[in-house]
Amino acid sequence: MKKNLIRMMAIAAVMGVAVTSCDKSAPKMDEKAVEQQAPVELKIAFVEVDSIMTQYAFCKDYTQILQKKGQNIQTTLAGKQRSLEQAAANFQQKLQQNAYTREQAEGIQASLQKQAADLDALNQRLTNEFQTETDKYNNALRDSIQNFLARYNKDKKYSLILSKAGDNLLYADKAFDITAEVIAGLNKAYKPGKKDAAKKEATKDDSADKKEEAAPAKK
Repeated sequence: MKKNLIRMMAIAAVMGVAVTSCDKSAPKMDEKAVEQQAPVELKIAFVEVDSIMTQYAFCKDYTQILQKKGQNIQTTLAGKQRSLEQAAANFQQKLQQNAYTREQAEGIQASLQKQAADLDALNQRLTNEFQTETDKYNNALRDSIQNFLARYNKDKKYSLILSKAGDNLLYADKAFDITAEVIAGLNKAYKPGKKDAAKKEATKDDSADKKEEAAPAKK
């Protein structure tokens, strides 16, 4: 749930994006004819993944949403863990002082065990929800890039559009760098309405987490 984890998962989604084009309607030729034919010139370009992650508005918006959600989850779990540890410490202290009858001690111990089990279940549920939200973001990010590049490439006619992150490409001439064009096009196509809906959903989830955190205090 840290920023680096979110970023790495999103980069992995972008790394899966590639656009290829070829003329599938071309008639088949015999091997001799193929040998005599001049090699087809490939038109290749690449996009810097890191730049997309930092400059594409969709990435920036969702990264903030996931960071906030992750922080809220950590705060919720940490608060419940502290309360449970304090209750367990108080129980042990009073137990040593013989402040409970046997029946009372067994009842409190069973209650503490149940709270610990409930906390584990909550941890698992919130973790799964966060993973689902992250996967949803990665899929949306990948789809938005692929859809844009499909439209973009109708005019550009690139045979390959590669994603460059770190050293996955040992060498790439900057003349083939179309990052700025792609980011500009992505941001132009990005609809604020989607951002607002995502923020609304995150706010709803956060409110639910806070209600659940506050519930034990009423008992």
